[in-house]
Amino acid sequence: MKFETPRILPSDITSRDLFLDRRRVLRYAAAGAAFGALGAGVSGRALAATIAAPGAKLAYTPNAALSIKDPPNSYEDITTYNNFYEFGTDKSDPAVQARDFKPLPWKVTVDGEAEVKGSFDFEDILRPLSLEERIYRLRCVEAWSMVIPWTGFPLAELIKRFKPTSKAKYVEFTTLMSPRQMPGQRSPVLRWPYVEGLRMDEAMHPLTFIAVGVYGQMLPNQNGAPLRLVVPWKYGFKSIKSIVRIRFTELQPKNSWQVAAPSEYGFFANVNPSVDHPRWSQATERRIGGSLLAKRAATLPFNGYAEQVASLYKGMDLRRNF
Repeated sequence: MKFETPRILPSDITSRDLFLDRRRVLRYAAAGAAFGALGAGVSGRALAATIAAPGAKLAYTPNAALSIKDPPNSYEDITTYNNFYEFGTDKSDPAVQARDFKPLPWKVTVDGEAEVKGSFDFEDILRPLSLEERIYRLRCVEAWSMVIPWTGFPLAELIKRFKPTSKAKYVEFTTLMSPRQMPGQRSPVLRWPYVEGLRMDEAMHPLTFIAVGVYGQMLPNQNGAPLRLVVPWKYGFKSIKSIVRIRFTELQPKNSWQVAAPSEYGFFANVNPSVDHPRWSQATERRIGGSLLAKRAATLPFNGYAEQVASLYKGMDLRRNF
């Protein structure tokens, strides 16, 4: 019997990008199955969907105990009013300038004073962790605030996996350095790459959070995809975005804004309404998305989380350590 070679049309050929995407889904799904269930409601299949499709729905468990009761801002508010200087200094710049940013594939380097070090893929960071949703208020030094339903996991759970040594007194975080993708890094407005840090007890506090999503979807680029820090009792600039390095260190790291303007920005950046920024008052705040004519609200110490975190700073001069 004579066999004829079938005629293959160009439309029948799977594109290289789609082929690689499918392979990645299968590989991550298999890896998820090998590791078993990922915790509360997070399966290998959900993880694969997350990796393959930024913006995909995330499986998570709400954490009411660590969420505030305020209604969240709209998704539009959260994704169009952003401080992300890597994509521009205007609040509307990141939503436009970050459109072509590629958050996947992604690697995070872990080094310094820890037993477990190395380069880890984003999916390896997520795989052993269950995701939860927490509603936190994020506050900026320009005296505005926003309430955001974050999806992610406690930073403490991630830190434990790397087994910091007794020398690890601080955790330093670094953002991706990619001027080609991040046009703001072509400007000398800050010393790049962006660096932030926490004291170890701050990093291990139950409120400290690594966000991978917002409103139950994977983080948009302008909000710090694929993973960012959220420290709700501090000013928003402590919540470093698009993290590529976690370093455990004995010495207090210099954060980017502290280097850029040491008289205006300190290491701790705790919300303290009795300490004004040199160029504006921080005693009151305004919710993003509300009326400009609405009465401003009094700023609460530690952004309203004093009961949970004030003990971390017992005996400290919070005017001097700003």
